[in-house]
Amino acid sequence: MKGWTANDIPDQIGRTAVVTGANSGIGYITARELARHGAQVVLACRSEARGTEAAERMRAQAPGADVRVAPLDLADLKSVRAFAAEHKGDRLDLLINNAGVMALPYRRTADGFEMQFGVNHLGHFALTGLLLPKLLEAGPGARVVSVSSFMHMLGTVDPRDLNMERKYGRWAAYARSKSANLLFVHELSRRLRTTGAQLTAAAAHPGYASTNLQTAAPKMEGRRGTQRFMEIGNRFFAQSPDNGALPTLYAATAPDVHQDDFFGPPFGMWRGTPTRSARAKWTRDDKAGRGLWAASERLTGVRYDALAG
Repeated sequence: MKGWTANDIPDQIGRTAVVTGANSGIGYITARELARHGAQVVLACRSEARGTEAAERMRAQAPGADVRVAPLDLADLKSVRAFAAEHKGDRLDLLINNAGVMALPYRRTADGFEMQFGVNHLGHFALTGLLLPKLLEAGPGARVVSVSSFMHMLGTVDPRDLNMERKYGRWAAYARSKSANLLFVHELSRRLRTTGAQLTAAAAHPGYASTNLQTAAPKMEGRRGTQRFMEIGNRFFAQSPDNGALPTLYAATAPDVHQDDFFGPPFGMWRGTPTRSARAKWTRDDKAGRGLWAASERLTGVRYDALAG
């Protein structure tokens, strides 16, 4: 994978992908590059207007790109179910669980979950489960890629307080949600191996990429000093969104991707072309993975009956 770039993406003609949060940042780049290489791409976006604008930009940047927009609000399980029902007849080869929120003040989703855990993990857990039959039908080459963060190393999931009701810390909640992403991929991979399914579950992280993820929360709260600090970091220390998307694209398309792989930049986990990434030991804990899975099924009401075990 030395020096791997978007130009190395294999031909994606005949494949269909869903990318959550595809209207900006690394989600936008991921969707654009999959479409540039021939995939049909569904841009699953909370704002249909921003999704439509993103689709127009993609078509301008990648002439002939086959992209379409569909509304999806991961903070509302009703929206997740509606999205899955709308696409139940479609082919699906790639599901890129990219959308996320970071370091928000305490707030809850429409279903009462802490927002970062609810959006970053539970929403994607439900979406993957509801789309699983289509992914299994696609056969060899089908993949689920979840986007985590190197910041997962700052906090493991506490099964006794998934919604952080005892004590909330915005960065601790973010770290836990990103650990949950990796635990989900670990347990999903275990179940796929057990059943012999021809579907690969992998994860990726962008390192430190310049996107609006860093500035969204301070802008929302009017914390101009923090917003400016994040903007300076993005400008001088972060890598571009194009480079930040490469680990996700590698996990989604490269031929040497295996169950439970995790890709990211090599230099301090911040910058560089994709490589297999270090991860916290708790994200490979079978007991923790099973526990989070059971809790996620209970909280979302979505069961992975095809992968029971």
